[in-house]
Amino acid sequence: MEKPFASRDWTLYGLVCLALVLIVLTMYQIDRQWVKLSEMQAALAEQAQAMRELRTLAASGALTGQTQTAQSGGIAPAFQRAYAATKLPDYATGDWSVEAFGTNLKTITPLVSTDAYASNVQSYVQESLITRNPDTLAWEGLIAKSWTVSEDGLTIAFELRDDVAFSDGQPLTADDVVFSFNFIMTEAIQAPRERAYLQKIQSVKAEGKYRVVFTYKEPYFEALSLAGGMNILPKHFYEPYLKEPQKFNESKGLLLGSGPFKLADPKSWTPDQGNVELVRNERYWGDVQPAYNRILWKIIQNDSARLTTYRNGDIDSYSARASEYKQLQSDAQIQAKSQSFEYMPPVVGYSYIGWNQMRGGKPTRFADKRVRQAMSYLTDTGRIIKDVFLGYAEPAVSPFGNASKQHDATLQPYQANLDKAKALLKEAGYEDRNQDGVLEDKTGQPFEFKLTYFQANEDTSRMVLLLKDLYAKAGVKLVPFPQEWPVMLENLDKKDFDAITLGWTSSIETDLYQAFHSSQAISKGDNFIGYQNPELDKLIDTARRTVDEGKRMPLWQQAERILYEDQPYTFLMRRKSLLFVDKRIHNLQMTKLGLNLGSLPLENYVPLAQQKYTQ
Repeated sequence: MEKPFASRDWTLYGLVCLALVLIVLTMYQIDRQWVKLSEMQAALAEQAQAMRELRTLAASGALTGQTQTAQSGGIAPAFQRAYAATKLPDYATGDWSVEAFGTNLKTITPLVSTDAYASNVQSYVQESLITRNPDTLAWEGLIAKSWTVSEDGLTIAFELRDDVAFSDGQPLTADDVVFSFNFIMTEAIQAPRERAYLQKIQSVKAEGKYRVVFTYKEPYFEALSLAGGMNILPKHFYEPYLKEPQKFNESKGLLLGSGPFKLADPKSWTPDQGNVELVRNERYWGDVQPAYNRILWKIIQNDSARLTTYRNGDIDSYSARASEYKQLQSDAQIQAKSQSFEYMPPVVGYSYIGWNQMRGGKPTRFADKRVRQAMSYLTDTGRIIKDVFLGYAEPAVSPFGNASKQHDATLQPYQANLDKAKALLKEAGYEDRNQDGVLEDKTGQPFEFKLTYFQANEDTSRMVLLLKDLYAKAGVKLVPFPQEWPVMLENLDKKDFDAITLGWTSSIETDLYQAFHSSQAISKGDNFIGYQNPELDKLIDTARRTVDEGKRMPLWQQAERILYEDQPYTFLMRRKSLLFVDKRIHNLQMTKLGLNLGSLPLENYVPLAQQKYTQ
């Protein structure tokens, strides 16, 4: 039976209608707010872009009649190459640089981190007083606008630019430079590697807001490089950690600086985030602003997965393994999208096997020079280069490259010699006493050791298996011991390994102090194999004090001959770069420091029509 609407029903009906109207109005308001917010964000982005362009124009002197940068005189020399890039017809700002790391990072906190991956991240965030010109290799001012060196070479005074600020807006002054030195030299701070070098400096003092003076205890051949190359830490950000040094030492992502990029939150990065992402520093002071809005590193440990990601256009470059290089050169899809580069970098590092001579406070079998020499004779480097790296490498004789003035050209790589290796091992007391095919020492202990290596590197895995066979011919048992990168670094710090295969980066002139001086065989020092030779120490000390290059090079060559004789490492090889870079990345050039991909100040960019990322 139908019932007419009562007054109560009409009231409820009215309330429901009113609620619906209010909901619609609220949604409309929210939508309007989002539109407004988007408009504001777009306006801010445009203003930021305009400010960046204005800074570059001001620095270039294009704003006639207006004040130029504090340095007046236009674009500083260090930014000239980047400025030239902005004048190319298709130059555009925007987009991201997206690369890949082949391993998880343990930490990106400066000083605490020890690997080249973290250093790469830090280079976009923190800056030094001077930088090297990639064409001339001469030093040019970055944060410093000028410097003077005393006649005796013991005092270097830097005049700083007065327009440099950290990414949080705080100005960078001489106090920050002084603080950076003092922070590193604080024993409680985990920075033994940096202290090993900076201990040459007697004092760093501010003489005014923008003048800082470094005074050395004694002459040092790289005095300018050492003082000018120190990354400047913001005092207001890092000083609190002097009261809690352990908190700093255990930190994973404390990173703030004056560079063109920054962490969105300078304290929040942790390894479990996987990727490392930097955003543009909108306050960047440089004469030329970088093209990219963001720098992203994806963590892709598997070589095949990294190649697939490159194929899909999700990373910008791919460093090919030797075994796949030829095939990729004839791969139509790769060739269509890539610029390819095959070259031996002028300052390429080297790979090696380090023989741990001291473990748990006791000498190991590798403390005997004859054993180390035997291992080098068993390590057929020529075959490794031929079978694993297909000729895309050259043998390494020492830490010095073949073209370096530090290198003694009469030294030749150890050639594989099984008989000589066996003779040396027998002389050292190793024989197959029970006829089981494995050598034993005088106490009957078999010659067996673990070779630690990075588990995700397929070429290294192949090399280790080859070494296992080569060593077995002499009765030496190699046990492959693959590890994750963070675990490797931890064991390296603890010196908890038998032997390890790794690589060192290199520089124009290599200082042997860090890796081979006896004083660095300390806890967490980089002489992690515990190698000590007083004669070598004396040569290293003398070479470092010798400023005259003509007198210093013979000293390095004498030191090289000792390393060659002692074989604390079995020096393996220097590898060619076999690189594919996406064609959307423009202005790639070869310099005296190698390819300028990612070089700072940034010279690379993506033309507008090829940009992929809009944030």
